[in-house]
Amino acid sequence: MSQVDVDSGIENMEVDENDRREKRSLTDKEPLSGSEVSEEQALQLVCKIFRVSWKDRDRDVIFLNSLSAQFKQNPKEVFSDFKDLIGQILMEVLMMSTQSRDENPFASLTATSQPIAAAARSPDRSLILNMGSNPGSSPMFCNVGSFGSSSLSSLYGTSPAPTTNFTSYVPMTGSSLTPPASSVATTSVPSITVSSHLTATSPSWTQPSSPRYRPYTVAHSGGFSASSIPRSLNISIPSSSPSPPAMAASPPAMPVIASRQRPTTMGPPLFTASPSTLRRRSSLPNRIPSSIYDNPFSLLLLAVSDVSEDSSDEENEDDDFSCVQFGSSMGGSGSSSVSDSCSDHFTIENCKETEMLNYLIECFDRVGIEERKAPKMCSQPTVSQLLSNIRSQCISHAALVLQGSLTQPRSLQQQSLLVPYMLCRNLPFGFIQELVRTTYQDEEVFKQIFIPILQGLAVASKECSLDSDNFKYPLMALCELCEIKFGKTHPMCSLVVSLPLWLPKSLSTGAGRELQRLSYLGAFFSLSVFAEDDNKVVEKYFSGPAITLENTRVVSQSLQHYLELARQELFKILHSILLNGETREAALNYMAAIVNANMKKAQMQTDDRLVSTDGFMLNFLWVLQQLSTKIKLETVDPMYIFHPRCRIDLPTDETRVKATMEDVTAWIAELYRDPSPFSEPKFPTECFFLTLHAHHLSILPSCRRYIRRLRAIRELNRTVEDLKNNESQWKDSPLATRHREMLKRCKTQLKKLVRCKACADAGLLDENFLRRCLNFYGMVIQLMLRILDPAYPNIKLPLTPEVPKVFAALPEFYVEDVAEFLFFIVQYAPQVLYEPCTQDIVMFLVVMLCNQNYIRNPYLVAKLVEVMFMTNPAVQPRTQKFFEMIENHPLSTKLLVPSLMKFYTDVEHTGATSEFYDKFTIRYHISTIFKSLWQNIAHHGTFMEEFNSGKQFVRYINMLINDTTFLLDESLESLKRIHEVQEEMKNKEQWDLLPRDQQQARQSQLAQDERVSRSYLALATETVDMFHILTKQVQKPFLRPELGPRLAAMLNFNLQQLCGPKCRDLKVENPEKYGFEPKKLLDQLTDIYLQLDCARFAKAIADDQRSYSKELFEEVISKMRKAGIKSTIAIEKFKLLAEKVEEIVAKNARAEIDYSDAPDEFRGKLGFLKTDSYRRRGICFVTWILSVYTLIETMYGL
Repeated sequence: MSQVDVDSGIENMEVDENDRREKRSLTDKEPLSGSEVSEEQALQLVCKIFRVSWKDRDRDVIFLNSLSAQFKQNPKEVFSDFKDLIGQILMEVLMMSTQSRDENPFASLTATSQPIAAAARSPDRSLILNMGSNPGSSPMFCNVGSFGSSSLSSLYGTSPAPTTNFTSYVPMTGSSLTPPASSVATTSVPSITVSSHLTATSPSWTQPSSPRYRPYTVAHSGGFSASSIPRSLNISIPSSSPSPPAMAASPPAMPVIASRQRPTTMGPPLFTASPSTLRRRSSLPNRIPSSIYDNPFSLLLLAVSDVSEDSSDEENEDDDFSCVQFGSSMGGSGSSSVSDSCSDHFTIENCKETEMLNYLIECFDRVGIEERKAPKMCSQPTVSQLLSNIRSQCISHAALVLQGSLTQPRSLQQQSLLVPYMLCRNLPFGFIQELVRTTYQDEEVFKQIFIPILQGLAVASKECSLDSDNFKYPLMALCELCEIKFGKTHPMCSLVVSLPLWLPKSLSTGAGRELQRLSYLGAFFSLSVFAEDDNKVVEKYFSGPAITLENTRVVSQSLQHYLELARQELFKILHSILLNGETREAALNYMAAIVNANMKKAQMQTDDRLVSTDGFMLNFLWVLQQLSTKIKLETVDPMYIFHPRCRIDLPTDETRVKATMEDVTAWIAELYRDPSPFSEPKFPTECFFLTLHAHHLSILPSCRRYIRRLRAIRELNRTVEDLKNNESQWKDSPLATRHREMLKRCKTQLKKLVRCKACADAGLLDENFLRRCLNFYGMVIQLMLRILDPAYPNIKLPLTPEVPKVFAALPEFYVEDVAEFLFFIVQYAPQVLYEPCTQDIVMFLVVMLCNQNYIRNPYLVAKLVEVMFMTNPAVQPRTQKFFEMIENHPLSTKLLVPSLMKFYTDVEHTGATSEFYDKFTIRYHISTIFKSLWQNIAHHGTFMEEFNSGKQFVRYINMLINDTTFLLDESLESLKRIHEVQEEMKNKEQWDLLPRDQQQARQSQLAQDERVSRSYLALATETVDMFHILTKQVQKPFLRPELGPRLAAMLNFNLQQLCGPKCRDLKVENPEKYGFEPKKLLDQLTDIYLQLDCARFAKAIADDQRSYSKELFEEVISKMRKAGIKSTIAIEKFKLLAEKVEEIVAKNARAEIDYSDAPDEFRGKLGFLKTDSYRRRGICFVTWILSVYTLIETMYGL
């Protein structure tokens, strides 16, 4: 298979060995180019192409009475030149068609290269497009073609040599696309005597079938059923005007009509078949299309696309949704037949114009056949001019037919007669291009012909879906129309943007949905795999009971391939409109209108009925991404978003990165006073910012919806499990019926959500698409880094204290979207993360985290921290390389640790109502990051500097102590309440005596305590781990007077909770469910004691009179020995520490007795002794009084 690049479209062209042999034989037999063609030979050629005669009547030609009479009277005065003769022939043939009601001039013609006309003569009047005709291809992945479909070459290129491989299509009983040579030999057309092989009596003179018709076969009821061929298009010709009846070899079969098409009433055949034709048709044997069986992958994909109807929405009571897998319905049902996918029809209007158009199209095509048969002869100037005249006359008369000039004028509201041909890829090469060239200079004629065509393509696109591959035909037809170019002009592009519905005005608040539904391109951009956009996809591919992960993968890849094909065609359409200078402004206005009309999609809560669908926006985004791939950042103006002529309408309350709205307003007013900073917006700048805002309105809302759907699936799974597990409690209660109904509804809803999720996987988790998004965000990051430091990529930290006004005034979502998208792909597609732009992303994260003063919103900094947390190998092992790039970046080794430590303390107050609870999650993320950075030797020095002299370290440890105290206290208290309820429920007799509402209240409280304990224990465990790591490496900072007593008090309190008199209240069922590991927690707490073991710390322990007791430490030692938590040596060390503390406690007790009657002038505000007064008088006091006094005054600010 070779690939030919024609007019910016790469199409497939198949040439087999038979084609080459035929072409060589024709070339060998062709006369020398030097031989002249006589007038008689030219007349024979004209008659042969038009299949007419003015000499003899014959079955296979149209006899021209008027010309015959003129030739008999005076042959020399019949025509002045061949152009005149061609015009007379065509006009007489067409007028015969319009004036004759009882006799059809085309009825005597045998079908040669016109399958639609042949279909009209067939009993069931249907034409089948066999998509599996190419060996090695499959119905799911058919090649992109053009209006010359069999060769799949471009509409605007030259036709390849005709093929002779007839096994690639399905001949049917009662019809032949190529008549036997004997039937053609009797024609009355005079023979051309240029060479003996062109004589009428030679078998080689037979008209060969045009290669453009190879994928088409005429279906008849007596032959192979049309419904047996997968993914085919049936062309049916309904009767709209009376036609003479025809003899049929077999009863007509009613073709299957797609559910989304209106059933068409089948009338009598359009043409009358002669008895000889019927005999010739009946002689053909029935053959099964071998192309279907040649490729096993075709059958595999056909089976995957098979849809099995679900018999009932009600699931089995024992269905387990705890481990949901998603997939297709492959093999789900054996009753579905291949014929389900063979039900798409394009209706051809049955009228006189159709007959004329068929004839003109066939004549135009026969010119190409003659050129391929005898290229040397046709290259002669005389013959070349003759063939050119024939083509132009066919086009001119086709234009008259399409306008209704020869019959009845057609309105612009009527569908064009050419639309079915274009949808079926059934027009000769160059036909449409020639029609455009002939008519585009006459605006009125051009509109009258092509506006109905454009409207017909839009209607066809609205009826298409990704449940079959028919969606591509309207797209390909419109794409090829838009690519037609004469000089620098694209006539069809100009016509498209002149349509009233190119950019309709908004009529309601739902501007986004209006633009999708009403605009001309909206129908083409609306193709979607999402279940909420188009339920046909989910019904076909994901509605079977046998859903497996492997089948889902195969179907998802097929759907992604479909989307890629559709989006490529959409890109070509919009690209052609942008290339055309006359329409570029209209295209940019349309793109900006889509962005501006869908601003509400960025909101957390929006009405989906008022905005465009996710599928529409993702298709639009893909096209913009392709337009932005070759943009160089040097050509992008970062000031565009503030430009007076900016097409994007930012909301007035849009949050900015650093500046307030007052700052932005004042700065923009200052800029407008001096317009010199603004240059004329260029296309790269406008396209870049439109693409950036399109990401904000498409991919990110889709990601949020995807995450919400996963959360809903988890909640429903949990609800179903709870209802099943507690069935014994409610099955005999009065609410049993209600619970069963709820269980049924939950299962049904869960089933729907799982199918919707499978569709979303195909539409959203496309690796190629996500990589394009990531690469574009890499460009956005480069632009922002250039604004922050013009020396990029040689950035030095810290940045200047003054934030650049351009960066400060940027919309906050420019930064937030980067963080949110990274967060999504790290979770659901981490393999996408490693792209060339990754280095810029790493630099951006480091720069922003080390310069938090450049961002006003602390929650935006928290999102960047969360991205770094999610890439931690402890959280996501597949992103280890990315995290290593962050921690080893040259800019991070000096400033990352102190910056994160500062943010740990600053997040205490965020200004939000939920700040108290938010800070625990943020600090949990930072603690996890610190644990990984501590293991990197490059950050050890920074940690030690902060421990010894850092300004943030004391505040950091204080916050760490506060969090540990609160989290452990809350989690252990919740465990006590859980223990209490569980004990009550164990005593079934007493539990049954409680009123039902009290039972439900207790169970509700139990569920809430379980959630609280799980959350708080996870956070508390992380903070204790952090203490354990820090105290193991460095002890001195923790022994400072302002930290040591507080740390000792916190440790004593938690030790009392674990080992004190009420420790039995912490015993709960399945402690692993809550993340409660008492042995590990006790081991870490006692390790901290031993790591800080010294006289100063022992004194701090002894000073804690609230929680410390000798009995507590003895109980701790006992439990450690009993549970084997520590080695004997470690236990002995802890015992020595306890003895040391007890000695200090004894000394403190004696000192308290000695100085209990101290005078009042030696006491402070709270009654404690003041050591400085004693020193002035030469009196020495016990050190523990100083410690307690310092602690109290620090806590209360005295």
